[in-house]
Amino acid sequence: MAQSPVELVIFGCDGVLVDSEKICVKVDAMIMADLGCAFTEAEIIERFVGSSTEVYTAAVEERLGRRLEKGWQRQYEHLYEAAFEAELTAVDGVAEVLDRLTTGVCVASNGDHAGIRRSLELAGLTDHFENRIFSAADVRRGKPAPDLFQHAARSMGVQPERCAVIEDSAYGVQAARTAGMSAFGYCGGLTPASRLEGPGTVVFDDMRNLPELLATVSAY
Repeated sequence: MAQSPVELVIFGCDGVLVDSEKICVKVDAMIMADLGCAFTEAEIIERFVGSSTEVYTAAVEERLGRRLEKGWQRQYEHLYEAAFEAELTAVDGVAEVLDRLTTGVCVASNGDHAGIRRSLELAGLTDHFENRIFSAADVRRGKPAPDLFQHAARSMGVQPERCAVIEDSAYGVQAARTAGMSAFGYCGGLTPASRLEGPGTVVFDDMRNLPELLATVSAY
């Protein structure tokens, strides 16, 4: 069997490495209700999982019918922090996968650097990604734009066609496709498989199967 061309595996963070999406959806719903623009948890999953702060803010402002002040989310950060401290764990099977992978790995998340690092610490995954953490704060546009994944690949010295992206959101797999990378959509969390399917994308529901799936990537 020919060797897989994948040289770098780029992981999203929330919902891919850390089982945070269910926690975030609950907190998001509380925040939106407090702002006076209630969204259901189903709406939040459909519209915001994996999105950028800009997408999230624009949708809230649209429903409110007014602009929010810059940095409005800071007053709610303690809610996420408390919930993560109490409940956050690694995605089932991902620690085992990281131990098995022989390619380079990195994290590319729409979150900020401090939040990404804290999530990895709480889940016991920091050692796998030291100095290989990339944030939407590093680029002009977060996901679903390809900028973040392209930045991660350049920083790691790997061509896009040699990268595989592991994502759990429609925004994430869209960004991977646009970046010219192989996309792997993890549907073991909140996002249904139907929202992850598309060209150049492998959809899977058990993280432990990832090493074998990566080995099936064909050379370009």
